[in-house]
Amino acid sequence: MNVPFSTRTTWDLRPNAIARRRSERGPIAFDLTEGNPTHAGLGWEAGDLRAALDVRGAERYEPEPRGLAIARNAIVAHHASRGFALDEGSLFLTASTSDSYSWIFKLLADPGDVVLVPRPGYPLFDYLAGMESVAAEHYAMRFDGDWWLDTGAIRERLAAAGPRVRAIVVVNPGNPTGAFLSKEETRELASACAEHGVAIVSDEVFSDYAHGADPRRQESLAGLTNALTFSLSGLSKVAALPQMKLGWLHAGGPARDVAEACARLEVIADTWLPAATPVQLAAPALLAGAPRVQLRILDRVRGNVAALRARIAADSPLSVLPVEGGWYAVVRAPSTKSDDERVLELLDDGVLVQPGYFFDFEQPGHFVVSLLPDPDVFSDGVSRLVARLSR
Repeated sequence: MNVPFSTRTTWDLRPNAIARRRSERGPIAFDLTEGNPTHAGLGWEAGDLRAALDVRGAERYEPEPRGLAIARNAIVAHHASRGFALDEGSLFLTASTSDSYSWIFKLLADPGDVVLVPRPGYPLFDYLAGMESVAAEHYAMRFDGDWWLDTGAIRERLAAAGPRVRAIVVVNPGNPTGAFLSKEETRELASACAEHGVAIVSDEVFSDYAHGADPRRQESLAGLTNALTFSLSGLSKVAALPQMKLGWLHAGGPARDVAEACARLEVIADTWLPAATPVQLAAPALLAGAPRVQLRILDRVRGNVAALRARIAADSPLSVLPVEGGWYAVVRAPSTKSDDERVLELLDDGVLVQPGYFFDFEQPGHFVVSLLPDPDVFSDGVSRLVARLSR
């Protein structure tokens, strides 16, 4: 029997050369792709997590489409502690940021419509959009020593595309670039989107992890008033708890647009009801403990990125691209070989990194490393990486 499958799932499921070589080698001594804080020794202490999860009321099921008020109020308080005002009534709880994207694409786009996503950027956008029968088209993040958003090109593209473009996704700070939008870029972007009736989807999962202060930086788009804007985050990064499966999205912008969006989102949320009651009840305690975990992660990240920069000498053919926030860094090397050849050679040295094309870097010679590994593992892995890429 030949079962007809959806054209939304016609992916190439064969493992690539890197996956095959990794499988053949077995355990990797220097895994510089580790993005899971619970594997990097940066998770919660078991006793603290058990205490936070000791909730009362989880035996009752009281479905609330937008999420339980106790959790939404805790999220509002967390953002307020960072200087950002959220409206509890415009906040929706999901099981993950991926779920948030799915709901927003359902809300905004019909099959065949377009969402604009950054390049380089998060490698799952094509999948997330495709599973909603929406086309993900790329716009370029520019680099000339610093990363920047070409808002003039965005405005021209929106004018030329017409109503097919329903939303533009920004990742703030970028993954894996670590670049925040500036306040000026944000103002120009919001103006262009308001003019053309395009919503902004701002992925802010790494926003809590700025490596330093910068008054020019726009750390959240939640306060925009002239364009319909959805701000996304979740416990996976905010509290270093990917296993807890709680995300959220906040709708902001013109009051009339927000009211209509929230009314429609409530129907979508009521259809799915994905967020589990225990994690919603535990959200206040989990968010209260988040700053302690964040400090540990930031200490690790800052130390590792400093070690990376120190290891790559001024006269080296390699360079570390600027990074303002998040858990990743990008190393650029001369493209004397293909990225796959470089990564396979590094695997033979016991080092695993991600080639830039995994994140849609258009030019070869970019390699993405996680800043979460244990400092000793990171240092030894980077030494091998530098030795190999400098040849």
